[in-house]
Formats: sequence, C-alpha cells, structure tokens
Amino acid sequence: MSHDILGCAIEVHRTLGAGLLESIYEKCVLFELRSRGLEVRSQQTIPLVYKGMDLESDLRCDLLVEDMIVVELKAVEKILPIHEAQLMTYLKLLDLPKGIIINFNVTNIMGYGQKTFVTERYGRLPKGY
Repeated sequence: MSHDILGCAIEVHRTLGAGLLESIYEKCVLFELRSRGLEVRSQQTIPLVYKGMDLESDLRCDLLVEDMIVVELKAVEKILPIHEAQLMTYLKLLDLPKGIIINFNVTNIMGYGQKTFVTERYGRLPKGY
C-alpha cells in the first residue's frame, strides 16, 4: 500500500510540479488514491485523551489511508524534525502502525521528498502495507 501512496504522490508531482499549497496537493492525492480503489479520509480528526479525559482538539491528519497509514503532506523547503515528531504523535494518538510524510517542494519525491515511519504495531500488519 505504501507503494500505491507514493505512486499517487509521484503522479501528482509529475503533473503539477512544486510550488503549490499543501491543500492543493492533498485534493489531488486524495483523488488519485480513491481512483485506485483505496479508502481514504481527508482531514481526519485525531482524538485527544489526556489522563483518561477526552479533550476537544483541532488535531487533524491530512490523509488516513485504509484506516492504517497516516499521510502528512508538506510543501516546505525540507522535512524538519518537528514534522517527524508531529507524525509520530499522530500515530501514537491514533494507535496506528505506519505513517508517511511527503514533501512536494522537491525535484524528486523518491529522493528527499518522503520519509516513512513505523510504530511497534507495524510488525502485526499484513504483507504489502
């Protein structure tokens, strides 16, 4: 599935290039993923439970693919440690096994434009995720 996600991002990048807003890339990647038959939710609310209390929050991940993989889209000079920390926190709060950061402000997504992260739940995923 990661292969499909990155393939969709590459298709969007090949078609649009760099220099647009993250929201534009999100709409296009969402279209590409759904056109490949994947279940995707955009701007999925992330629940915040603090010391047993459900708290209201505005946390949202860009894309949630097949209820398994969080995809965060960026259009920045480079992926920073804060972006990585944000994704890892989302994975922890959602109790999910895998996340991908994709940066569209690059010449080649497969070069420096993507990073994949996994949690301890990753070992329980079916093959292909």
